[in-house]
Amino acid sequence: MGMYSLRASTRNHGFSLIEVLVTFVVLSVGLLGLAALHANGIKNNQSAYWRSQATFLGYSIIDSMRANRNAARNENYDITINEKAPVNTSIASHDLQAWKSALASTLPVGNGSIDFVPATSLCTVIVQWDDSM
Repeated sequence: MGMYSLRASTRNHGFSLIEVLVTFVVLSVGLLGLAALHANGIKNNQSAYWRSQATFLGYSIIDSMRANRNAARNENYDITINEKAPVNTSIASHDLQAWKSALASTLPVGNGSIDFVPATSLCTVIVQWDDSM
């Protein structure tokens, strides 16, 4: 009987090492998955921040246009995506320069356009940025 228990204990030495290695692999895969989940959460959080900033900047230029209705009705705020804001002393020019500058500095590759249609009093404001960063 004494010899039987001695042989049983020598067989179990390698088995506990395999259990530890399997546990280590499972734990490593789990931690890698957790790190990837965290990184994805940070990216989505940044994307939501940029969307909030874009919304704020869109409302900002619309408020400027409301404050300067005559210039807006005369289409002085109309600007295309790649067009630079005109440089003159008008309030509309100042508003557009500040808006384009805020878009470029707040959003990655931020830019925008405004199209006002006097016949319908419909204004379309487009804010774009590169969300792939």
